[in-house]
Amino acid sequence: MHLIAGDIGGTKTLLALARTQGSATEIIAQQRFDSAAHHGIEPMLRELLDRAQATHSVINAACFAIAGPVEGDMPDQHARLTNLPWRLDSTAIATALDGARVRLLNDLAGIAHAIDVLPDDQRVVLQAGHLSAHGQRLVAAPGTGFNSALICPGAGPLRILPAESGHAAFSPANSRQLELMRHVSTREGRCTREHLLAGPALPRLLDFVATEAGHPPADALQTAMHAGDPSAAIGQAALAGTDPLAVATLQLYAELLAGQIADLALAALPAGGVYLAGGVPAKVLPFLQAPGFTTALHDRPPMSHLLEALHIEVVLDEQVGLRGALEAARQLASEPEPHESSTP
Repeated sequence: MHLIAGDIGGTKTLLALARTQGSATEIIAQQRFDSAAHHGIEPMLRELLDRAQATHSVINAACFAIAGPVEGDMPDQHARLTNLPWRLDSTAIATALDGARVRLLNDLAGIAHAIDVLPDDQRVVLQAGHLSAHGQRLVAAPGTGFNSALICPGAGPLRILPAESGHAAFSPANSRQLELMRHVSTREGRCTREHLLAGPALPRLLDFVATEAGHPPADALQTAMHAGDPSAAIGQAALAGTDPLAVATLQLYAELLAGQIADLALAALPAGGVYLAGGVPAKVLPFLQAPGFTTALHDRPPMSHLLEALHIEVVLDEQVGLRGALEAARQLASEPEPHESSTP
């Protein structure tokens, strides 16, 4: 069977063409696209198949993980990316792929599909807590944005509850975080989780830390921020320890992330584990491994004991969304057609 998987974000789109034989899946071709340079997914699919010389291959199933909410049910699903002007239509994609079965997933649902097939060397344990095989699992992903999803226990296909939790209002845990919320709200009009936890949030946090300190960051950091990606520059300076304000910014970020993970966990009680993906946690891992993260995570009395018992991992795989979409496509291809009976 031939499968297509995609991880579609506001910045980049990753597409892969794969072949399955038995339980083995082999990626035949993979390509990265600039999302903003295209007006839809169909031209990218044509280019992928052209380059792989697979324009005449029968595509059995395709699954796309999308940075935005998905509406409708198969086979008629629609999605609009949060940071792009174009929409995805599963029926149109199926037509472009000559009748392939197509499923659209929220990007966190895509990541959730990868958790069970993720190699051990692509995960790092932050807190070795108790793992229940029958507990639900929480996936949270700070990246270009921030979002979360729940994986519910049960037999059969994964049951995933998507969300748009990054756009929920931020709830401060102490007086300093209250001042931070006011600082961001004054500049942005409101303060959401995404304003503080997504990768682009680091310059906001640095601005707050610098305001607290009463002086700007060092000239070298300011130059690096203006010359390239400001968040990357802050992260690099913090990891290298070359700028005290950058270090303080990443320490604050780790505390904020821990606190919001705690709040999400208290709303779901994920006894099956918490998985941090999205790219940012892997890049700032040393700060998440520092005591400040677990201190902030457990700071929810009288339920601190529940948070101390959580099993928490950081996902290192930078293509976890594509991996999950491919696993979802493999599952889709093996499902009976809607008109077929599921019994012998």
